[in-house]
Amino acid sequence: MKNKICNLLIGLAFVAAGVLWAGDAFELWNFSLFFSGWWTLFIIVPSLVSIIKSGPKVFNMICFIIGGLLLCNAQIPHIFSWSIISRLIFPIILVVVGVVVLCRGWFNNHASKVKSTGPKQDYAAVFSGQNLSFPGADFHGANLTAVFGGIELDLRQTVIQEDIVIHATAVFGGVDLFVPPNVKVKLSSVPIFGGASNKTQQPIVPDGPTVYVDCVCIFGGVDVK
Repeated sequence: MKNKICNLLIGLAFVAAGVLWAGDAFELWNFSLFFSGWWTLFIIVPSLVSIIKSGPKVFNMICFIIGGLLLCNAQIPHIFSWSIISRLIFPIILVVVGVVVLCRGWFNNHASKVKSTGPKQDYAAVFSGQNLSFPGADFHGANLTAVFGGIELDLRQTVIQEDIVIHATAVFGGVDLFVPPNVKVKLSSVPIFGGASNKTQQPIVPDGPTVYVDCVCIFGGVDVK
């Protein structure tokens, strides 16, 4: 669906450019591809396509907004001066980070459709650390939050019989997640001066359950092993 939307937008852009150029040839209106600030389209268009395809990310959102501001600077410099744009950079970053965090679940369709049959647990480590394990117990997912601290969740001896979702948030902290060999792991992340990694191997049982790890890393990290 997202690819179809991208193809539709690109196709419409080419059609519109062709029609406008043809109208200029018949002197129906004035049109030029090289308008003031035309080069900003090389920033705006790719970032817009990226937003449609993969959802709002920090990088593509910032590129799209900055490209738009540069275009406004070229078109109406008396309103969007370089002084104004430079003062807007940090507020834009803060707004983009907030929007990306709020919208992350909307684009993780598979994880949002997972319905667990059991309760999901909440664990937090704030200026502290937690080591969690549940040998022999059924596990149905968790919400993990590490703020200036760390959480280690060891599921290698835990029973996972269905698809589950683990939401992890690491802010100036870290989350280490160990999974059993019979599960698949699908990782989606919002890295904001941080990162997430999936170091797991292919599962022993190909048709085993899937662990969806949805994480936000702000000056922190999430590792799945």
